Amino acid sequence: MPVPRSPRRLMGVAVVAAVAVLVPAVARATDAAQPPPPAASAPADAGVEPWVWPVAPFRLTRPYVAPAHAYGPGHRGIDLAPAGSPDVQAPAAGVVAFSGSVAGRGIVTIDHGGGLVTTLEPVVSELEPGTTVERGETVGVTDLGGHADAGTVHFGVRLDGEYINPMLLLGGVPRAVLLPCC
Repeated sequence: MPVPRSPRRLMGVAVVAAVAVLVPAVARATDAAQPPPPAASAPADAGVEPWVWPVAPFRLTRPYVAPAHAYGPGHRGIDLAPAGSPDVQAPAAGVVAFSGSVAGRGIVTIDHGGGLVTTLEPVVSELEPGTTVERGETVGVTDLGGHADAGTVHFGVRLDGEYINPMLLLGGVPRAVLLPCC
């Protein structure tokens, strides 16, 4: 005699089947979407220096928020409030691809090769496109304007045209310390 199939039992079987199919597919898609290992984790003998923060010391005022899709809302970079000098440094060696004003705010874009491009704004700079810059070299000073809070620098990174979290190249997310609440 066949076992009676209740709607609840069928729903449970459907959920288990869906999870069995979707979890491996999501894991494969997530693995494929991950950027290659950051330059910061390259072996020292590879000739690649770790990236440096474009302003230091600083306070992180707005983190990276990945958009759900290419045109979705998000924050495609991090915002840093300088706690000292207004100087802005190149996070890694590269070539200035753009230095000028866009929509009333100063922008410096550096091509680091290997598909990595950084954008710093609002930054006033006298560098010309084509200028070679070294890691840690001053590329300009913090200005006002742009979409970041006044006095902060927006630091965005693209890998092969897609925005990635800049902190991946700077050693990841800073270590958090949990304190008791009471």
